[in-house]
Amino acid sequence: MRKPVLTIFYQFNPWNTTIGGIQTLIKNFIKYAPSEFEVRLVGTASCFAPTGGDRYQLVGKWQEAELAGRAINFLPLFPLENDNIRHFVPTTLKYTAALLGRCFASDFMHFHRLEPTLAALKWRGEKTLFVHTDVQTILTKTQATDNKKVILWQSFPAAYFALEKLLVGQFNQILSCNINSSELYRQRYPNIAKRVADIKNSFDGEIFYPLNHKQREVSRCEVATSLGLNPDTRFILFAGRLHPHKDPILLVRAIAALNDPKVHLLIAGDGELAPEVRAEISQLELSDRITLLGAIPQEKLAQLHRICNAFVLSSVTEGLPLVALEALASGTPVVTTRCGETPKLLTSDSGVVCEERTPQCIANALRKVLLHPENYPTESCVRTAQPYAASTVVNEVYNQMWQRWEQRNHSAVV
Repeated sequence: MRKPVLTIFYQFNPWNTTIGGIQTLIKNFIKYAPSEFEVRLVGTASCFAPTGGDRYQLVGKWQEAELAGRAINFLPLFPLENDNIRHFVPTTLKYTAALLGRCFASDFMHFHRLEPTLAALKWRGEKTLFVHTDVQTILTKTQATDNKKVILWQSFPAAYFALEKLLVGQFNQILSCNINSSELYRQRYPNIAKRVADIKNSFDGEIFYPLNHKQREVSRCEVATSLGLNPDTRFILFAGRLHPHKDPILLVRAIAALNDPKVHLLIAGDGELAPEVRAEISQLELSDRITLLGAIPQEKLAQLHRICNAFVLSSVTEGLPLVALEALASGTPVVTTRCGETPKLLTSDSGVVCEERTPQCIANALRKVLLHPENYPTESCVRTAQPYAASTVVNEVYNQMWQRWEQRNHSAVV
């Protein structure tokens, strides 16, 4: 029996330093793919090598590649300079246009954006749409920084839902990490309600794990020294895109409200709001309390998770951010605004949920964690994250896919 083929569609190059939970989830699905499956990825190429010369960069051509020790086939549709920053023409639109008129039909197809599936309407095979955020909220909320649009569709919500209505019927499965989105799809499309299911986002336990107390303190002091800070400095970490829906400006203002010279915020990420974040840091005279690290490799991010005293999210809207799971798996408590699924999974001894999206409320929550770390022990954080380990979650998805594959083959023989 030949191997079933899974093709994953998303607009990124997995060998670049890229920011986002979707990218991380896809890497987990590749890394933990059983050997019984052939895995393909349709992505993008690095802009500096659009026609070859660097590994896995031959635009428009399938090429054998390796990611996280797993052999895959990779096809970049077009060169993309930086997928961490939104462009004038949305990358999703360019990616969709590049798919039109082509056929990448396979036994299983995973999509992580709705728009590209316009090209797949006539493709044969099992199609799964992964939903990563609260669709209804992200199309209607506008209280992000300076009322900037989180996505272009916020200006045309009726058009988005019309497109959605056209496309959702093709999916054999809609898997959502956000309960609100799951309910939205069931209510709006009762004829496919049975195809909608919840899925846990997942972290890679081989990369994100805790240190013991002594190791943590030694590593924390080393990071402080490397940044020219007092060895007693306590760290808060933010990791993610500097985009309106993450509202990093609110976080900067929360550090100003915290007003603790012994606390330092590390911001790992990049995005369109980076200039505004720098300006806000300068205006509030916080350059000695906040360090912008830019986009960093996953392994370095994991090291920071292990030495920080708290991880913080100031988001307007979320699904279930993988970075929060990665923090908990590293033994670090989470402070979050009340959005997405993170508040639902946090326990009283693994984090704090802010009831108001204000600098003072976030500062108070951070202060609570920083002053009483004994109330948020490593063991509690790790225990909260454990059900979301990729080795369990991803394997369960593949097991279900394999069962359906065998059933289809059995039916064909009979």
